[in-house]
Amino acid sequence: MIDPLYTRGSNISIERSNLSTMEKGVPVELTRGSANWARVVEEIVKLEKKTFPKHESLAQTFDGELRKRNAGLLYVSSDGETLGYVMYAWPSSLSASITKLAVKESCRRQGHGEALLRAAIDKCRSRKVQRVSLHVDPTRIAAVNLYKKHGFQVDCLVKSYYSADRDAYRMYLDFDDSV
Repeated sequence: MIDPLYTRGSNISIERSNLSTMEKGVPVELTRGSANWARVVEEIVKLEKKTFPKHESLAQTFDGELRKRNAGLLYVSSDGETLGYVMYAWPSSLSASITKLAVKESCRRQGHGEALLRAAIDKCRSRKVQRVSLHVDPTRIAAVNLYKKHGFQVDCLVKSYYSADRDAYRMYLDFDDSV
């Protein structure tokens, strides 16, 4: 999503100024119309298809998801290759959600998922929301532990969330207004 505060020309210069940052695997916001938009989206769609079962993948509706007004996508890359991404949305002024977080299998356990999660939390916090929520498969123990490490708590188990035989934890992180 393009931040309305920036003009199209400045988006490209911001993207260029972040090239050295991206090479180090630091999360960067994907902006519509940037020079690398098509390549990054194509790589993320491939990662979506490999990471999530077909009925959970946003690959078919990815562009529509990115067009949503209150949604954003951060990604990490190294040597021009997209390593992972996180999608987030803030449907109201009170809450936000992390809708997807994925890292290439060969790049896991290297801090990319944690960096993406922290960056998404920071983006949500900057929107002044009170709570960030997400859903995660309880069998994805590394993901559950990552979320807990960053303060997320299990709210409840949602039966048949992903499919008839796959449940999800609904997790949340409340922001302390006093900070």
